[in-house]
Amino acid sequence: MAIRSIFAASLSLLLVACGAGGNESGPATTQSATPVVPATGMVNVYSARHYDSDRVIFDQFTRETGIKVNLLEAESEQLIQRLVSEAEFSPADVLMTVDAGRLWRAVEADVFQPIENETLSSRVPESFRDTEGKWWGITKRARVIVYNKADGAPEGITTYEDLADPSLAGQICMRSSTNIYNISLLASIIERDGLEAAEAWASGVVANFARPPQGNDTSILESIAAGECKIGLANTYYIARYAGASNPAMRSVYDNVGIIFPNQDTSGTHVNVSGIGLTQYAKNPDNAIALLEFLTRPDIQTKFSSGNNEYPVNPEAATADQVAELGDFREDDLHVVALGTNQTDAVKVFDRAGWR
Repeated sequence: MAIRSIFAASLSLLLVACGAGGNESGPATTQSATPVVPATGMVNVYSARHYDSDRVIFDQFTRETGIKVNLLEAESEQLIQRLVSEAEFSPADVLMTVDAGRLWRAVEADVFQPIENETLSSRVPESFRDTEGKWWGITKRARVIVYNKADGAPEGITTYEDLADPSLAGQICMRSSTNIYNISLLASIIERDGLEAAEAWASGVVANFARPPQGNDTSILESIAAGECKIGLANTYYIARYAGASNPAMRSVYDNVGIIFPNQDTSGTHVNVSGIGLTQYAKNPDNAIALLEFLTRPDIQTKFSSGNNEYPVNPEAATADQVAELGDFREDDLHVVALGTNQTDAVKVFDRAGWR
């Protein structure tokens, strides 16, 4: 009991330290002065999603159910390692993070327990949830080709594979190979085309770099809009932020880039997820499952889309206007678990290709 009390007290300090910019929005808090201990009427969330819009959704959950959400935010790897270290003393009831590759890492670290739940199964398509019910997708995003609109769409470039075409030499801007979005994309190529083809692709893209890999999706978009490079990759929710912006400078970035949804005539466009799962040692499992059901409800799924410009995973939910504005596309139907199982090979392929 002494160990538990000490841990609970230390966690309350971490809730203050890990707050996202000190913003508070009612019942969903990152700055609680009250130690987080097992109790009826609360659910403790470890989240690698740092969005104010998520807090608004948690607040609604509290208003509807009376269950208080205690929110601790940090990076995915920090949270996974924290759960491993805390083991049975962890106060966390759920872990929420982005990218199927990171969710796979959490499964490998054995921080989740499986859920059998008809409501979740009916709302989350099979390809966007763990095969054993250890995590469930809550939002999705596509990784698309972006080009400078003034230069026009590169001729003949319609697939991810086309980015290795020598005609694009000196034109491509990319993020680092350590970026999980790129790792997951390459993992999908490995699953579809095999290791040899994936390595040839990565080497071809490296040969086409306009500059060494750098920045994030936002800086890639701005570089392409400014004409510093002609083509690159970005997740749709970054693009939709610019599409829905009232700031003229941001809207100008959107107006200066064009979008290609790749592989429409082959495998479909690569799609990834944010997901959530019940932790191995959850002290409030019923409240946690109630939260998972709430987050997959159609109206809440639409709020996710509006709040962070993502696509709902629940097919019954509406997509926000600024996201729908990007256009319709056919998704890759690859089960996203493959993005994790091929992750190690993807990292090795990037290293051999010289993609830093």
